Amino acid sequence: MQIGVLKERRAGESRVAASPETVKKFIALGVKVAVETGAGAGSSFHDSVFQDAGATIASSAAAVAAAADMVFKIQKPMTAAEGLDEVGILRSGSILVAHLNALTDKPLMQALAAQGVVSFAMELMPRISRAQAMDILSSQSNLAGYKAVVDAAATFGKAMPMMMTAAGTIAPARVLVFGAGVAGLQAIATAKRMGAVVYATDVRYATKEQVESLGGKFIVVDEEKMKAAQTAGGYAKEMDDDFKRKQAEAVHAEVLKSDIVITTALIPGRPAPKLVTAAMVAGMKNGSVIVDLAAEAGGNVEGTVKDQATVTANGVTILGHTNMASRLGRDASALFAKNIFNFVTPMLEKGTGALKINWDDELVKGTLVTKDGRIVHPTLAG
Repeated sequence: MQIGVLKERRAGESRVAASPETVKKFIALGVKVAVETGAGAGSSFHDSVFQDAGATIASSAAAVAAAADMVFKIQKPMTAAEGLDEVGILRSGSILVAHLNALTDKPLMQALAAQGVVSFAMELMPRISRAQAMDILSSQSNLAGYKAVVDAAATFGKAMPMMMTAAGTIAPARVLVFGAGVAGLQAIATAKRMGAVVYATDVRYATKEQVESLGGKFIVVDEEKMKAAQTAGGYAKEMDDDFKRKQAEAVHAEVLKSDIVITTALIPGRPAPKLVTAAMVAGMKNGSVIVDLAAEAGGNVEGTVKDQATVTANGVTILGHTNMASRLGRDASALFAKNIFNFVTPMLEKGTGALKINWDDELVKGTLVTKDGRIVHPTLAG
């Protein structure tokens, strides 16, 4: 069995779907690995380190795909309409493992099915304990939450911790985090480590204890509705208009007092909810910073511009990076690659490395999107 690792070609993407560590582990299982030349350059994994780990270096994406039984990518493959047809080079019957944005790009899923590709969307990984080591959303969001605070601190024109000096006392920065999922909790922890006073809000009341365990102060909006705001899979549900109004009122004053606001609220397959209005931004202090981690899904903040730093008329900077994890390419690649390794390893026969997929496995069924020329995932089929 041969694995092929393709170079990422989408703008702003520095990650690669394999690391020297995972290459070495796959080869130890009896699998061959081919990596497209330059695939790891953005993550400081040069061709030589992949060769040292036992991989062969292929001269092109087409050469990798032609020989691969299984192809690894970070982002969904490009189509001919985007300038490079990555779907067209995939061999019929081969397996693609990547973050496919399956719920929001059905035409691409149809193209993969027509190409005869068996595809697994890693972002659809079921949220069960057995899958934690395979969860790309968690591993990448963890880094994104950390980087959001680092970027905010670098942009913010004041110190983060309280400082008592002979010349006077500097008050600590006040940070407000919207959303207490993986990214939000890491943002809270990072901001606290940097000495800030941190407040947080989330529609799920179950996150209150987690926020407080990290030293944050939790803002309660409507306790009863918040207790019912979490899906069985652990995600936040979209709330009704009445709750959104109450939430806006509850956090409005906090936004105005905050030096840094970080928003992380995402709903799978849906546009990001608007949590910070233009009026709130207009009332913030000059020099304040907002980091919108939901920029790729439309943003939680009115005024966010994808992949740009926008300075408002009142001097508030809004950072709208759409791929925050990629800004930490080496670590993000290493974690993503390990997630894939943990997912694929049970599909390999011990001793030979041959493919032996249990199609009835809960994790396989939860992530499988296309097979036998059809879209088979229940959310997209039909």
